Amino acid sequence: MNTINKDIVSRINKALLYIDAHIHEKLKLEDIAVQAHFSAYHFHRLFSAVVGETLANFINRTRLEKAVDRILHHPEMGMTEIAESLGFSSVSSFSRSFKKYYGESPSAVKGKVVSKFSKICIRDSKEGQKEVVLEEYISNVNKYLKFIEMKASIEVRELEPIQVGYLTHIGNPEGVGGVFEELIRWAFPRGLMNETTRMMTVYHNSPKITPEDKLRMSACIVLDRPVAMSNGVGLRTVPGGKHVVAQYEIGLEDFQQAWEANFVWLSEKGFKVRGQEPFEIYYNDYREHPEKKCRVDMCIPVE
Repeated sequence: MNTINKDIVSRINKALLYIDAHIHEKLKLEDIAVQAHFSAYHFHRLFSAVVGETLANFINRTRLEKAVDRILHHPEMGMTEIAESLGFSSVSSFSRSFKKYYGESPSAVKGKVVSKFSKICIRDSKEGQKEVVLEEYISNVNKYLKFIEMKASIEVRELEPIQVGYLTHIGNPEGVGGVFEELIRWAFPRGLMNETTRMMTVYHNSPKITPEDKLRMSACIVLDRPVAMSNGVGLRTVPGGKHVVAQYEIGLEDFQQAWEANFVWLSEKGFKVRGQEPFEIYYNDYREHPEKKCRVDMCIPVE
């Protein structure tokens, strides 16, 4: 995130969590600003400075990306149902916003879907117009199932809600390492770092849908006692409930394939993903592992 006063960043992060929780409702500037304890005027300006886009653009893009996710993974949903589930005032409003952003109507994009394992790309056509291209990123399902068989232990668990201190990162996922270092510098003098400490990453959107510079994730430390938040670190609760948990011991270079394999496994087993963020829980410092491997649980909320 930008180098802005850390208290301001923390307050904007609270607003982001509020938007996440209420994206299906009519969102008003005044109501969101209250969450961050700013006036509407100051909030609008500060939001853009911290997040890198205006509030209206952020809400619209978030809704449209969730619409794409529904088009790809919930073919049974019609356009009216998708529009209503994401807070659009009408299906015509949804269609206009979608076409303005992606260059094509949602129905046209749905007609292009050949696989649930597709990622969306926006390109310029020969006529200079935007067009949507859906690229299949998984073609060999068996390869991913074999990866699971060799490297993962998977089970379905009921997880308790997890209270965490967190910092937000927006942009290239490789940059989240620096955010974790900042979080650890905050945690050490407060006695939060020991052999039982657990760190987490919460993913707020998908790299298969969201542009890299807009990807958002939270670097988290699991809290086992009340701690006063400061230095931009926020407090939140990661929801519990039914999750598919895939346990791995892998190198950082295997994380993308592991996530893709997890979703192939879910699909093959007939699970449906719930509308909450997936996350990772880490059980070691991979830098101290003899093979530089990470022991990690990858947790996906399911119905």
